[in-house]
Amino acid sequence: MSRIYCGECFKKQEIIDRLKEENESLKAKLRYQERKVNEGYFGSSTPSSKKPYKNKSLEENQQKKGGAKPGHKGNGRKPLTFETADEVIELEAPQVCPDCGATTEGMGGRQRSVIDLEPVLIKKIVYRLKRRRCPGCDKVLQAEVSGVLPKCLYSNRLMAHVAVEHYANGLTLGYLEQQTGVGIGSLVDAMHHLGRLLKEVPDKLIEDYRQSLLKQADETGWHIDGVSGYTWLFCTPQISIFRFRHTRSGKIAQEVLGKKALPGILVVDRYAGYNQSPCKIQYCYAHLLRNVQDLEKEFPNNNEILAFVQTVGPLLSEAMSLRSTTITDQQFYRQAKIVKNKIIQVMNQDARNPGIQYIQNIFREHEDRLYHWADNRIIPADNNRSERELRPLVIARKTSFGSQSSAGARTREILMTVLLSLKKQNPDLNLENIFAQGLNKMTINPEIDPYAILFPDTS
Repeated sequence: MSRIYCGECFKKQEIIDRLKEENESLKAKLRYQERKVNEGYFGSSTPSSKKPYKNKSLEENQQKKGGAKPGHKGNGRKPLTFETADEVIELEAPQVCPDCGATTEGMGGRQRSVIDLEPVLIKKIVYRLKRRRCPGCDKVLQAEVSGVLPKCLYSNRLMAHVAVEHYANGLTLGYLEQQTGVGIGSLVDAMHHLGRLLKEVPDKLIEDYRQSLLKQADETGWHIDGVSGYTWLFCTPQISIFRFRHTRSGKIAQEVLGKKALPGILVVDRYAGYNQSPCKIQYCYAHLLRNVQDLEKEFPNNNEILAFVQTVGPLLSEAMSLRSTTITDQQFYRQAKIVKNKIIQVMNQDARNPGIQYIQNIFREHEDRLYHWADNRIIPADNNRSERELRPLVIARKTSFGSQSSAGARTREILMTVLLSLKKQNPDLNLENIFAQGLNKMTINPEIDPYAILFPDTS
């Protein structure tokens, strides 16, 4: 028996299907606009400094009270001991009662711990340098001032203090001007002087960076002389290399990494500027995880996407956290292999949604850049280190609006590279003291290599 189809019904169904597609398309565009309003132009990848506003906490969390739970013992603040205190001061109680005038009796005492601060004390010193003449060769000898670089008004301790507080700790030069009583112009000239003294040290640190088994890199915006530019960071657990440039071109990465084949792995996001790096590359899973989660935001009612996100999201998170868990290396590599195989299996499955296919193609086409973390526990699956190290610069960018000149950017580049690398290699020591001691040695012997003084273990 043959079926009879109604032509009008076909037309109506075509209209219904077209309207459904238009409806879904409009919903997707609306969600995209809402995300731009809430998350910024780049969605979940928008830097915090460029987000329109920060969402308040969820309403269900606003009524929650902080503090310890009932029955929780707590840790509390531990008092100082006589051994750990820098100074022990005994204070006598009144010997006469202020109320009745009677003589008071001793009853032992109690201990109170106080953390105090000694203000920065600037001393203006005039040295009277005695001179003597040798009667044998008629040579004139003069007393030398220690702790001051040649032809410099400011002592090495003051120079080290300003450099560390500004370039390593992020204090503004305006604040340091108030603290030290030295004008901003003079402080800037002093920092330029340090930059010229240490200008060759970053090149030698770059050589150390190139030979490291783990290398990481990232970049962020930075204004130079009122023009938009970029800060590039190339770091390891022991070294931080900074480059302040007007461009985000891959030639900056090539400038630091060079062209010769290098050992180790470079961990980066998928920015194309690193594609010509002369070493193996590991892509950051945190960026990929955001891309996966964005799929769910864009298509919240798509069951295929929901299943994909719920499968891939936990796998990428586990890959990033597995390295820091307290398990043996043998357990790590066994678990890493399982996670890797699961990711490969999901990425090789057939998918209909173009968004899922886009993510899958990244893993299929760049397999050589996605699984180094599973083969070597030293290599992280994320680029968290470089992003953390760039965060203070993002704060400095908000307070200083970048560098006011190319010379200022160059000085910042040198001193941040030297000081933050020095801090990494001496985590238990006072950075200001180490830097001042290094300057003192350079004062005694101006011909000595600053790199050999500041980084003796690697020189």
